[in-house]
Amino acid sequence: MNENSIDTDPADQKPHIMVVEDDASLADWVGDYLLDNGYDISLSDRGDEAINLIRIDDPDIVILDINLPVKSGFEVCREVREFYHKPILMLTARGDESDEVTGIECGANDYLIKPVRPKALLARVKALLNTNNTTAIQNGHTREYGDFRIDSESRSVYLAGQAIDVSSHEFNLLWLLTDKAGEVLSRDEIVSQMRGIEYDGFNRSVDILISRLRKKLRDDSSKPKKIKTVWGKGYMFATDAW
Repeated sequence: MNENSIDTDPADQKPHIMVVEDDASLADWVGDYLLDNGYDISLSDRGDEAINLIRIDDPDIVILDINLPVKSGFEVCREVREFYHKPILMLTARGDESDEVTGIECGANDYLIKPVRPKALLARVKALLNTNNTTAIQNGHTREYGDFRIDSESRSVYLAGQAIDVSSHEFNLLWLLTDKAGEVLSRDEIVSQMRGIEYDGFNRSVDILISRLRKKLRDDSSKPKKIKTVWGKGYMFATDAW
């Protein structure tokens, strides 16, 4: 297993996963498990080092621990989101909701609570890689509603002619909502399509993303008209509110 960058034959290239974990035994175990399941693996055990390696290697997915030396996983995630737009799966030793919220706000796509369960880890990795590939296939389309425009080729969002700064997963959710504009999408459907996993009834990541999007799109959170909440059912992108 390569502990830094990898050099693979393009004709036989496997998905590259970078594991950022300062617990050497856990990092080796995760790396070996994913290696056995057909992935190329690189390791990093420091936050500052990980930022440089992610920039250089551009892995297909990053598995990122929160508690790292020099820079925390939250800091790493926030900094690399300026140039890295592929999936980030965060690992946390705590089940606190605050960790999930902070991770999402920093730009993580998903998270797992330690101790890591191998099959659950593999399922999340596959789902994130599949979601990333699906998003790439959809590129090249533009949707407009009044003064709102979303462009999947440049992955950009505009409101009244001004570019709106959105994260990768905020964009993915907004693209999904506009794909079903005028229809109600349940949390279960959103989580399933964005992550490839079933909604467990407790995951609040969708609600957090919706709240952030409403703020950026100048939608009154107390009486939202652009991204509506349909109580007991889910969310709907309204086509007549722009």
